[in-house]
Amino acid sequence: MCLSVPAKVLNVNGNIAEVSIGGTLFTAGIQLVEDIKPGDYILLHAGFAIRKLSADEAEETINLLNQVSGFSETDDR
Repeated sequence: MCLSVPAKVLNVNGNIAEVSIGGTLFTAGIQLVEDIKPGDYILLHAGFAIRKLSADEAEETINLLNQVSGFSETDDR
């Protein structure tokens, strides 16, 4: 089973982005998705952005993950 999670983009440097998931920072390759900038949300899978998300879609997914697994997102939006 594979899982991808919403992540908020904090910084972009070339094809690499610093992202936040629940307040924990990760590095993400953004070669597969166009026009990523700080403040955007991405769907992160295995260290790579696989899709850009709207803020509404990201927040809805985060809320669903909170309900089913105790996943928490700090208010760093």
